[in-house]
Amino acid sequence: MEHQVFFAIGLMSGTSLDGLDICYAQFIRNDDGWDFHILSSETIPYSADWEQSLRNATHLSSEELLQLNVDYGFFLGEKIQEFVTKYNIENPDLVASHGHTVFHQPNKKFTLQIGDGRAIKSKINTTVIYDFRSQDVILGGNGAPLVPIGDEYLFSEFDACLNLGGFSNISLKRNGKRIAFDIVPVNIILNYLAKRLGEKYDKDGDFAKSGSIDTNLLEQLNHLEFYQEKAPKSLGTEWINQHIVPLIKDQKPENLLATFTEHAALQIAQILEDYKVRNVLVSGGGAYNSYLIERIKAKTKTEIHIPTNEIIEYKEALIFAFMGVLRFLNLNNVLSSATGSLQDHSSGLIAD
Repeated sequence: MEHQVFFAIGLMSGTSLDGLDICYAQFIRNDDGWDFHILSSETIPYSADWEQSLRNATHLSSEELLQLNVDYGFFLGEKIQEFVTKYNIENPDLVASHGHTVFHQPNKKFTLQIGDGRAIKSKINTTVIYDFRSQDVILGGNGAPLVPIGDEYLFSEFDACLNLGGFSNISLKRNGKRIAFDIVPVNIILNYLAKRLGEKYDKDGDFAKSGSIDTNLLEQLNHLEFYQEKAPKSLGTEWINQHIVPLIKDQKPENLLATFTEHAALQIAQILEDYKVRNVLVSGGGAYNSYLIERIKAKTKTEIHIPTNEIIEYKEALIFAFMGVLRFLNLNNVLSSATGSLQDHSSGLIAD
């Protein structure tokens, strides 16, 4: 096979609302598989208005949500254009946008990531691929996690890949197939609690370290039904609102941070032990939470590998760019062994 080279921009907006991640990368396809190089990357913080709009999206009327879907698409298109100009990017092959998740209820066969790809397309002169999750949900899958396709082709030297974002998820090989599933909420709760203390996040886990663990609350959290369910499985904001928020209303924030950090570390370490993972690549904002990493290390024999900041921060945006390339080529970009759908498939709507 002759080398095939693609240049793609990936966009990711996570449930923790840290900002919009943009990653421009080169992907090379050859006889041995795929290689990649991150060429430019940036996180664009949301303004207070945008953060509020996205956070409150679940409470909007149908008409208001349709308006936000288009407005956010225009916003994404504008930010891509600024990014392209800033980094002197010429003629990328495509833009792949995850969008921002508002609803995710695969048991009811629907999921919604806003940010209309046609609105993005109206601002930039390149192919836009978007809405990567809906098809998988319609095919009986969880619509998540999707990044295992990138773990399979771009990070195969590790037994497992662990993402510590709004939710933590893991992908690993099991009986020759890559499986993946959400483990436990992480930054979506830790950031929520840190804001009670006037900070956007718990830097280095210092607040958690200063607090005391509430053993009764820890036991309640560890006994939530989700943790007993078999993979594949996924978490969403609705689950948080139903099962977590009622438990963490009134206590001192430092103690809640200590307790929830311990809870997350316990659940993650248990998975690493259960699946006998020898080494794991850790990415996502939680990789910077040194106290959380310390607590995970204390509970498992698995070698924890913290990569470069570029991979920590932009791995998901990188993989959505890669998923866009696979969709562009009409190759499978979603693994049924990870999501539980009927079959591997090529997912994503194309605005070209």
